[in-house]
Amino acid sequence: MSDKNYLTVSQLTQYIATKFEKDPYLHQVYVTGEVSNYRKRAKHQYFSLKDDHAVLSGVMFANAFNQLKFDLEDGMKVLAIGRIGVFNQTGRYQLYIDHLEPDGVGALYQRYEQLKRQLTEEGVFQFDPKPIPHFPKNIAVITSPSGAVIRDIITTVKRRYPIVQLTLYPTAVQGKYAADELVKNLERVSIHGEYDTVIIGRGGGSIEDLWPFNEEKVVRAVRKMNIPIISSVGHETDTTLVDFASDMRAATPTAAAEIATPVLSDELIRIQELQARLYRAQANRIQYLNQRLLEYQNAYIFRQPLRLYEGYQLKLRNLQAQLIQSQESNMRSQRMAIQHLDQSLYQSTPLTTLGTYHTKVNYLQHQLISNHSQQIRAKEYQLQKAISQLDLLSPLKRMSKGFAYVTSNKMPVDSITKVDIGDSLAIQLADGKITAQITGTDKKQLSKIKGES
Repeated sequence: MSDKNYLTVSQLTQYIATKFEKDPYLHQVYVTGEVSNYRKRAKHQYFSLKDDHAVLSGVMFANAFNQLKFDLEDGMKVLAIGRIGVFNQTGRYQLYIDHLEPDGVGALYQRYEQLKRQLTEEGVFQFDPKPIPHFPKNIAVITSPSGAVIRDIITTVKRRYPIVQLTLYPTAVQGKYAADELVKNLERVSIHGEYDTVIIGRGGGSIEDLWPFNEEKVVRAVRKMNIPIISSVGHETDTTLVDFASDMRAATPTAAAEIATPVLSDELIRIQELQARLYRAQANRIQYLNQRLLEYQNAYIFRQPLRLYEGYQLKLRNLQAQLIQSQESNMRSQRMAIQHLDQSLYQSTPLTTLGTYHTKVNYLQHQLISNHSQQIRAKEYQLQKAISQLDLLSPLKRMSKGFAYVTSNKMPVDSITKVDIGDSLAIQLADGKITAQITGTDKKQLSKIKGES
């Protein structure tokens, strides 16, 4: 085993990486596949390309990724150009992608669909189109000064409606500066504010040529316009995002001019027709009025003018009769009111009032005497009852039954303990008083009596 030369992992990996670098077929490879495991990162992007039988790891550095003109999505089928290399730290080979575009459709078309979906979700294309004025005075045209668009518009307008004023805003409609110029001239037209209609457009071309009319800032500038705008971009089959943001789309520049202007000769014929209709209407009106005039002239009022007042005289007599009836009715009402007031006044005289109050006083006096007598009788009865009750409680009443009121030194004697032998007693009976002296007491007998009780 000692004669074997072992390589470290790093050495073997570096050897394999060198093989990849020196292989001329791997310096630039063209690969198609489906994007897998894609998640947008801040700088470099890491994802895989796969088909039904294999998966290839890929990396796209920030400078290359920022050049993409579409949004990369997981599951998208793409065409990739890059080189095969080895990432030494993991020993995995991967595709270092320098260029990427959708497979089957171009990158611009992919970007077109993505931006259309974004603006639709924002509601940019949801609006009520402004009506195109039928008789414009000033029309602004935003297009290239050297293209066929302006020539077609001028030719059509001169043929249809030569009295309108056309104002051209020279604009680049192709190239990297076209979008900025389109936005700038749209803002200039809006600030000017005296145009009735705006036409924006260019001739046909590839999607790359028409791309300025798909730029987001151009679409938003068109939508912000407060003047009706007609879009005429490309051929009839071409559709740009500006078409969705405009108030009306025309298939060709000629169609745009036809939408923006009426046909003057047709309008003059229509005016002549209206004049003829007006003349006929006025003639019919005059004929009708003349007939009415003849009817009025032949009316009996003008042949017998005095009959004009017959109706008024009859109406006057009716009004006079109504007035007399109204006055008589009013007088009757007034008399009845006076009678009612007279009766009320009679009832309210002082004599009537005094008589009423005198009767009331007599009645109240009688009631007072009667109530007073009743109260005296009631009080007498209560007094007799109290006297009887008091008599029942009188000490004299009790004394008449053998009881006596005993005092010693003018103090009542209600206990044997309050007197001694030799004390004088005053005994009050019902019919007189007895004076006595205590010669003896019998407390034991009292205790016995209390015990027995």
